[in-house]
Amino acid sequence: MKTTLVTLFALLSVIQTSLSVAENANGKNLYVQRCAVCHGADIKATGPLANKSNPPTPDLTTATFKKRLKDYPGVIVSSIILRPNGNLIPKTLQDNGVKIAPHAWSVQDFRDLHQYMSEVIAKAR
Repeated sequence: MKTTLVTLFALLSVIQTSLSVAENANGKNLYVQRCAVCHGADIKATGPLANKSNPPTPDLTTATFKKRLKDYPGVIVSSIILRPNGNLIPKTLQDNGVKIAPHAWSVQDFRDLHQYMSEVIAKAR
């Protein structure tokens, strides 16, 4: 676990310093394919499975989440890597007959997804 956390923090520092080189098209594609089913296209928990998990999918455009993202810029990536809700996402997908193919995440994928989501969240009112 210690090695995983060290790797995660190293990855997060790379993300913070390399956002300008991220490919937004890749981030949007990853988000649409892997996240929008719950979080919705607008990241406001409007996806078809948003209310089918327990707890329900959070709206990531709220002032509370924006503050969390500002205070802890790695929250998006750490949620993917560490899966703090355990089996919630796979269980929700399985219970609703939704199949999302496994993905071999690259560092660039994490950068791109973080940049895309951060931009959408920042623009949300």
